[in-house]
Amino acid sequence: MEKINLIKEVNSVNELYIYKKIAHLNGHTLSVVNVENRTLDFHIHENSDELFYVIEGSFVLETEDKRTQVNDGEFIIVPKGTLHRPVVTSLCKFLMIELD
Repeated sequence: MEKINLIKEVNSVNELYIYKKIAHLNGHTLSVVNVENRTLDFHIHENSDELFYVIEGSFVLETEDKRTQVNDGEFIIVPKGTLHRPVVTSLCKFLMIELD
């Protein structure tokens, strides 16, 4: 067992858009990333849900029919098969959990 500090890990990433893998859990990868001024294309994960946990900042998660603001200390789970995209306008530091 190893204790991991999310804030320390995400702050150790000195560049934007670099996913730092910090752990694995039941076939899933936990990564931290710093993102700013980026909107991804709409996409779908067919085989697994996806979790976004905001460590610092905020972003908007868009689906086909909804826009949800996610702020620091909050997380959102995108169910598998859901068309979605994150929209990040200002610096956002977050943890992502995705299938390996």
